[in-house]
Amino acid sequence: MALPAPSAASTALVTGASSGIGVEIARELARRGHGVTLVARREERLKALADELAEAHGVRAEVVAVDLADAGSRATLPDAVAERDLTVDVLVNNAGFSTMGPVRAAQAEAELRMLRVNVEAVVDLCVRFVGPMVDRGRGAVLNVASTGAFQPLPGQAGYAASKAFVLSYTDALHAELKGTGVSATSLCPGPVRTEFGETAGLSREESDAALPRFMWETAEDVAKAAVAGLDRGRAVVIPGAANAVGAYAGRLAPKKVLVPLLARQHPALR
Repeated sequence: MALPAPSAASTALVTGASSGIGVEIARELARRGHGVTLVARREERLKALADELAEAHGVRAEVVAVDLADAGSRATLPDAVAERDLTVDVLVNNAGFSTMGPVRAAQAEAELRMLRVNVEAVVDLCVRFVGPMVDRGRGAVLNVASTGAFQPLPGQAGYAASKAFVLSYTDALHAELKGTGVSATSLCPGPVRTEFGETAGLSREESDAALPRFMWETAEDVAKAAVAGLDRGRAVVIPGAANAVGAYAGRLAPKKVLVPLLARQHPALR
């Protein structure tokens, strides 16, 4: 199995653990007996989840409030873990968000903040934690991308490009780690019922109208598929058969046909 066995001296560090998929991944890891280190900006939410996991599963759960868009704040994470006499055996880079709308109307700081969280933080934390995993001969990395990684996405140009980076980066990392006892997996969910769309500026009604019902997955189901795939050492996990078909069709379809079609359908461009 690629997922290391839980131990009192190790932790699963989960970013973006204050909502959505991050919460459910933390729950699934705790259900399997892993202690968790919950990372996000919203400390009160993290504390509530930590209390829940400790009570429900008897695992150690601690909170580290960090702004992952800030390099200095991210740099405190290794020491925060070490101060608790723990090592990171499982790294889940789940934190991320999307902006919405055409590039011509974008706000530069919002776009750059998105890239700092979606791309820079993933690279930073992998560089900080993967080397020690290899030295110990055990570890697992789950980087959350998206089905949006498989093709350009007008209306969310920067978001899809950032997730394409995560997918490519993790594919390469997966190959590099072969034989080390450490694995790397990309999680590429399609639409999920979380706060994600509303945070990006898309209403529930707009989201429902943009995508057929059969493509939607619950955060709980996505988390279960993610951790199961991580445990099997898979390179890529795409929850839901419809999303898997759509993702690979997006990769293979001629861009000159697909991208204009996506531009016409995206609710942020109507």
